[in-house]
Amino acid sequence: MLRRRRIGTTGLLVIALTACAGGAGTAGATPTGGKAAPPAPSPTASASASPSASQPDPVARALARLSVEEKVGQLFMPVLYGTTATSTSGENQARYGAATPAKVIARYHLGGVILFPHNVKSVSQVVGLTNGLQRASEEVPLLIGTDQENGLVSRMSALMTDFPGASVIGATGDPALARKVAAATGKELRALGVNLDFAPVADVNIDPRNPVIGSRAFGKDPQRVAKMVAASVKGFADADVAATAKHFPGHGDTRVDSHTGLPVIKHTRAEWERVDAPPFKAAIGAGVDAVMSAHIVFPKLDPSGDPATLSKPILTGLLRQKLGYDGVISTDALNMAGVRQKYDDGEIAVRAVLAGADLLLMPNDLPKSYQAVLAAVKSGRIGERRLDQSVTRLLKLKQAKGYLTEAPTASVSRADDVLRSAEHRKLVGRVESAAG
Repeated sequence: MLRRRRIGTTGLLVIALTACAGGAGTAGATPTGGKAAPPAPSPTASASASPSASQPDPVARALARLSVEEKVGQLFMPVLYGTTATSTSGENQARYGAATPAKVIARYHLGGVILFPHNVKSVSQVVGLTNGLQRASEEVPLLIGTDQENGLVSRMSALMTDFPGASVIGATGDPALARKVAAATGKELRALGVNLDFAPVADVNIDPRNPVIGSRAFGKDPQRVAKMVAASVKGFADADVAATAKHFPGHGDTRVDSHTGLPVIKHTRAEWERVDAPPFKAAIGAGVDAVMSAHIVFPKLDPSGDPATLSKPILTGLLRQKLGYDGVISTDALNMAGVRQKYDDGEIAVRAVLAGADLLLMPNDLPKSYQAVLAAVKSGRIGERRLDQSVTRLLKLKQAKGYLTEAPTASVSRADDVLRSAEHRKLVGRVESAAG
């Protein structure tokens, strides 16, 4: 296994795992997604490829130093079990063949981890967990993500300010408040060591009986939702936390929950352009870091019957080529029923990459999925250039947020100052008052 490498302007150095006690990055950094981004380097990129001899490109250097096995691992973000990086868990052993989160990270060279309430007990515990997870990643610092939409879906609610959900923020009609809430949410997440939020929801909730989106959306008017989504993306950027617009190409008009079934959206292409597309276009225009796919069938966009997560016409043809997006594409959770109806877990992971996904979230069977993608790369089914494109996008995200060169480190004292601060509690009142 490679040792953790620090990538600086003079080359690659081993970094001290105790460095960066105050975190990494600078508030207000520009998001990494958006239109007209430069193309990913080809697989022939090497450590000698750089913008100039005096300023070598850390992303190209990091990519060149990764083995194929490590590159494949960078695509995966599973759920791990335990409240510290060294907690022994029978669940980890059964699912991944390794007992502790740290050992799972090392075994699969993971690019990221997603946190759930079972990982959250106290401020000091979460800070210790995220710092320990980062120490366990020897190749590249981790994306540590969670679903902190606020409102109905709030995985870190035990510790964080109880901000109103998207529907309440949407009711204010004030994008400035949406930006402030996203910035405050990101600030609290960053203080805990979480650097990626799977928010905001960019779906337009035009069916009031939608069982899975509902109050998670900013509303039913596409243009109002678009403004709120763009403002939220900018707010997360203010806090140097990566934002994710979800669920592409639009999950708002369905009465089927993709956690338990496979929804079919019957919008025409013109309806998609008018109703579903505006918030995603706005997110891209605001520089969103990631876009999450939906496990929905959209026949007028792709008649194959495959869900969008596995659809090259939708992820590559529509999102990448038509909308011009070159940031990270994340799948929705790959353990959901909506994506598991036609293919086994290994084939799902392979098809998601072939469709255009970069980040494979919560595979139902990580060992099988990892081995399937690795085998597909070695056989040529997934070309090395295609693999490098995805890894490059993930490395660029980390570089833009300031933690490709060294892992961010959370601080208990900083978290205590930020979490549920008087300023943030006052913001809650402002939103609720403005919503009426």
